[in-house]
Parts: sequence; structure tokens; C-alpha cells
Amino acid sequence: MARFSRSSSMWRRGGSVAVAASVLFVLAFARPASAEVKTEELVQESRFTVERLLTDPDRPEIRPVVEKARGVLIIPELIKGGLIFGAEGGSGVLLVRGDDGSWSSPAFYTLAAGSFGLQAGAQVSETIFALMNDGAVNAFMSDEFKFGADASVAVGPLGAGIEASTTTHFDKDIYAFSKASGLYGGGSLEGAKIITRQDLNDAYYETVTTPREILLERKFFNRGADALRKALP
Repeated sequence: MARFSRSSSMWRRGGSVAVAASVLFVLAFARPASAEVKTEELVQESRFTVERLLTDPDRPEIRPVVEKARGVLIIPELIKGGLIFGAEGGSGVLLVRGDDGSWSSPAFYTLAAGSFGLQAGAQVSETIFALMNDGAVNAFMSDEFKFGADASVAVGPLGAGIEASTTTHFDKDIYAFSKASGLYGGGSLEGAKIITRQDLNDAYYETVTTPREILLERKFFNRGADALRKALP
């Protein structure tokens, strides 16, 4: 039995990490009893995230980017953690700016990612993705969008942001800004998926919907998102 002890120990360590990553996803995507409650909470928390990040004196670069954005994906709680094996996930809302400058009602999405490599720690962050053009917006209209799979969609700086002096000429389709608590080393958004939450969209609008109908055609409207829409510049 002794000759198998080392491999068994390694398997247990790897298995424990994999289980921890799976648990993280369960916690990130756990739903309350009512989908309607979940959507209302996500919309409210998304407004708080917008208000906090756009008024953060240490992050003056965020507002000019959002002001020029064609769309914004707001994830109030993006959970990330792992040790060698990593997992990342969180749900949020996407809004699109119309030709008249007004914001659409929200559509619901989930970001999910798994990774393997030099990484360790745990982190929870509020994150805003600024979609700078129609190409980026249209990429999100599919049921599942993958960062890095579409050459026309690139992810800009995450966390540190960009210098305010560069906001007059954007060279990325998507910029991501986050404010985090906790420490996490390693990993990236490459390969992360953005998945349409059909169940939450249908619950929020009380009918069968599509992201395109909500965001671009504006066939559906919910006054519960008025405060969030007004919070966006």
C-alpha cells in the first residue's frame, strides 16, 4: 500500500481543488426561491455598482469610457477563486444605448470561466464591461459569447483601467473595470463565456423574450430598471 500513498495524496489534493472550484460555481449561480426576486436584486445591485464605480475618486477613467460606450454589462458580484484549478462566475445585466442616447431595459447574462495554471486566492469584485461599438454589442446577441474566440472583440484593461488621456481614441471593442476585495494571483478573462439567462429575462418581463428584442428592438420594458438607467451617463 505504501507505494500508492504518494499518488493517492496527489489525487486527493487535485480532487479537493476541483471540488472547491465546483462549489464556487454553485455559490455564484445559486438561485433564490423566486426568479423574480433574483432579477429585482440584480437590477438594484447593478445600479449600486454603477454609482460606486462611476463616482470613485480613485478611478476617474471609468466615467469617460462609459459615457462613450454603446453598451454596458454590469456584474455586481463576480466571484473568483482557486488554487491551480480556478473558477470565476457571476450574473449581471446588459443595457444598450439607443441612437437617441437613452438606455434600454436590461437583459440578464452570466459570466462563467474555469482555468488551470499558476493562480491562487479568492476575490469578489464589482465589474463593468463597456462595449464600445455595434460589433461588440452584436456579439452578445448570441446565446453564448466567448472572450478571445472572436478576433474583432478584444478585452481592454481589467482592474487598473486606462489613462484618462487615452479615452479620446479607443483601440479595444470592450473595456473592463472592476473594484475588488480579496486577493487573487494569476488567471485572465481569456476563454470566459457570457451566457444569456433566458430564465431571468422571461421572468423579469413575464413573457418569452430574446436579448435582441429587449436591447435593440426595445419590445419589452420594465419600470423597475428606471433608477439603473438614470444612473448611467
